[in-house]
Amino acid sequence: MKDGMPSGTAISSAVMRAVHQIRDAEPKILTDNVSVGLVKGSTEDEILAQDKSVDPFIALRAGLILSSRFAEDQLEIAVAAGIEQYVILGAGLETFAFRQPAWARKIRIIEIDNPPTLEFKRERLAAKGIQIPNNVVLCPIDFEHTTLSDGLAAVTFDFSRPSFFSWLSVTQYLTESSIEETLRLILMMPSLTQTVFTFAPPDEYLDPNTLPSLQFISDMAAAVGEPWITRFRPDHWKDWLLKLGFSSVFHLTPQLANDRYFMGRTDGLQAPEDAQLIHATV
Repeated sequence: MKDGMPSGTAISSAVMRAVHQIRDAEPKILTDNVSVGLVKGSTEDEILAQDKSVDPFIALRAGLILSSRFAEDQLEIAVAAGIEQYVILGAGLETFAFRQPAWARKIRIIEIDNPPTLEFKRERLAAKGIQIPNNVVLCPIDFEHTTLSDGLAAVTFDFSRPSFFSWLSVTQYLTESSIEETLRLILMMPSLTQTVFTFAPPDEYLDPNTLPSLQFISDMAAAVGEPWITRFRPDHWKDWLLKLGFSSVFHLTPQLANDRYFMGRTDGLQAPEDAQLIHATV
């Protein structure tokens, strides 16, 4: 990410979520009307003006909407079980807090990202006339100078209560040591604390037909200053998380994701191999 600038991948992700609302078939995998018109390129007119015969971002779009939908489904289950704090790590232009359903209004939602991205988010929400709800806190953290635990403490996060952490489209940009540091912080929380995150597997775990689009996506991220650093085998995650101390680990494989979310679709959307999901419980 370029110094002083909002995340380029966060902006492109917002456009992808808006495209899903305008161009993809019903039923929507993720209903997110807040994303429409949030950033340049995301208005209905801009999206409809695009060439529909070429859709180079269909796999990327499918991964984005799948990860948000799965995280929100798991969060709803967790809230029903009593969890009252939700931390969105690398929140970017994620919109759950600004379209929250009735069941989420009783929880505290903390969005964490770098200061330029969250400032840009404030500006774009204000431009759409969207106010930040009373149960939502934007927590800008410059990770070169502030730890995640210190940043959470600054917004009076209650470390003594089970919480839910989402961490979407982030781990590939971090070193293994940074990932482990965050996981160990989550493990310090009480039992029943949960996390959902995405990861990108190595090339050898992907269909060869997937590799060109994956390379295109990673090159695009590198071009805006956000290169991919870490990619793990699916079996590595389960072994590592259990060894660290998580009590249960669930891998939403592409096949399971297709069965759960993409059956019978007419728009070509399907679960991508390069953006897979883990749900783990402390």
